[in-house]
Amino acid sequence: MYWRKPLDQNQIKVPYGVIHIIEERCKGCGFCVEFCPQEILIMSDLTNAKGYHPPLLKDGAHCVSCGLCALLCPDFAIYIEDKGDRTPEKIESKRKKRGK
Repeated sequence: MYWRKPLDQNQIKVPYGVIHIIEERCKGCGFCVEFCPQEILIMSDLTNAKGYHPPLLKDGAHCVSCGLCALLCPDFAIYIEDKGDRTPEKIESKRKKRGK
């Protein structure tokens, strides 16, 4: 990705989190999808028991554990599990494996 390698590349750490969605609590407001800075959530075509469309993970590998989706959710239907930090090289290798 870089035309030259930064000198401090092995020192850079990117936060990583896993998003958990409790579909039955969701009322389909879409705040989490609209305001996600990484654009990893989309609205699902499926409905929950209440008849709402909950969010769906488009690409959870790019979650930076900012917590904005959980903070904005009025129904407490989303929470993030912090998984620590990763180096940018690990992120790039996962993208290449998926063909992105």
